[in-house]
Amino acid sequence: MISEYRIALKNIDKYDPNQIDDYIQLGGYEAIKKALGKKPEEIIESVLNSGLRGRGGAGFSTGLKNKFTNQSEGLEKYVVCNADEGEPGTFKDRIIMEKDPHILLEGMIISAYAIQASKAYIYIRGEYTESIEKLEVAINQAREKGIIGKNIFNSGFNVDFEIKLGAGSYLCGEELTLIESLEGKRGNPRIKPPFPAEKGLFGKPTLINNVETFSHIPYIIEKGADHYKSLGTEKSPGTKVFTISGDVIKPGYYETEMGITLRQLIYDFAGGMKNDKEFYAAILGGAAGTFVNESVLDTPMGYDTLKEKGAVLGSGAIMVMSKERSIFDMTQSILEFFKHESCGKCVPCRVGMPQLLLLMDRVKRNELGRVEALDLLLYESEYMAKSSLCPLGQSPILPIKSIKQYFEKQF
Repeated sequence: MISEYRIALKNIDKYDPNQIDDYIQLGGYEAIKKALGKKPEEIIESVLNSGLRGRGGAGFSTGLKNKFTNQSEGLEKYVVCNADEGEPGTFKDRIIMEKDPHILLEGMIISAYAIQASKAYIYIRGEYTESIEKLEVAINQAREKGIIGKNIFNSGFNVDFEIKLGAGSYLCGEELTLIESLEGKRGNPRIKPPFPAEKGLFGKPTLINNVETFSHIPYIIEKGADHYKSLGTEKSPGTKVFTISGDVIKPGYYETEMGITLRQLIYDFAGGMKNDKEFYAAILGGAAGTFVNESVLDTPMGYDTLKEKGAVLGSGAIMVMSKERSIFDMTQSILEFFKHESCGKCVPCRVGMPQLLLLMDRVKRNELGRVEALDLLLYESEYMAKSSLCPLGQSPILPIKSIKQYFEKQF
């Protein structure tokens, strides 16, 4: 039976998250000392060579983000952690913040040193009360120990932290919208370019990663880029935290090397289908993800391997459905979620989202056939994907296109 390989979750349940000394006894904050003995460019090169890709969903090279931000001109730079975990079915970042907040801080401090940022922000959704409490304690204890603040470990490097609470907007999980909110503005998307690495928070170069991504940094510094790259697959190195929910016996969070199959995740880790039901479908990556059927069960879970199947890895959320579930009902639920979360700033999304739901309602009233409705949904969502300002308006195309590919008859 395949087992977990933990990096972001390596300290989970091994220490009291309210006690920094327990974390230090586990070897915590040693990676910072090692990093401070190197040049910032060497840190960036290590992250770049490791092949680490953002664990928030897009899968962009973390090393390139560091490099672009480091190369941007400006005396003042920022590091921002995107802890606004709002993707349905995703709860990996919450687990890290509640059970091992110090690994996040350590990864952010190393990243701040790499780009020479003196201020770090953690933007976290306001509903994550326990995560907020744990992070506040961790920051205060790290500040008392001299790990956060001025002249860290007598290196001459200074960095301080601040927690900012989000108001629960799904849109603020997108980095430019997050920056708007962080600056005290309404959480509406910005037009890009420029990108945050060039002009981010308060117009300064800004490095933004999510909780899981930052939590991989200490391991890379400690073990080296070559070791990290030996894990997972060639194009998707390292490990990934998968959050499995739905019709499985043991829903929960599991971290394993990239390249594991969906079948192994469901049957080896999550205990198989609940009540011996037959596997029907899985939604990969949350609401803004893709539906897949049994033909994808043995496809390696990686950014590029899934893309070849018309699917996405996304945040690592996996919602499993048995034969008793309705693809049509699940689609309507996803579209209602998107409509509720739309900010209304751009016309394609503001008008398009209600139109998608109107098509679903016409099917329920027997005014429109399901096959015709699916084609119209696809047409409308493709238009939205090409013309919306931010990823929310570009999201419906993913589940709808995957339904057309895998579940057209069942829809």
